Amino acid sequence: MTPGLPKPRYQQTRFQQRVAQAIASLERWASNPWRRLSLQLIVLLISFSIGGAIGTISGAFSELDPVGALICVSAIELAIRARGPLLRRQGDRLILQLLDMARLGLLYGVLLDGFKLL
Repeated sequence: MTPGLPKPRYQQTRFQQRVAQAIASLERWASNPWRRLSLQLIVLLISFSIGGAIGTISGAFSELDPVGALICVSAIELAIRARGPLLRRQGDRLILQLLDMARLGLLYGVLLDGFKLL
């Protein structure tokens, strides 16, 4: 590609359009502060449960401890990397807040399970 030409825009697929519509619909639904808070709490508790389950399963099979740690660290690292574009995005920050809640819940779930094993 030559440096003077603009970057080509690709046509959006139907799936990409549906995902964008679903996100916009969720942001409209969560414009109520109580709905937003309840959605964040649900995401936090679900990710906390997943973190606890990963820690429990990897604790039951002692050979899987490094694999469980790798899964958790990879998920948290991917969430951190996904934060950058979401921070630069204008408008509602619901997706960013949900991602942060999921990250915190996963981390707290794994840490709490680790303290149970001590």
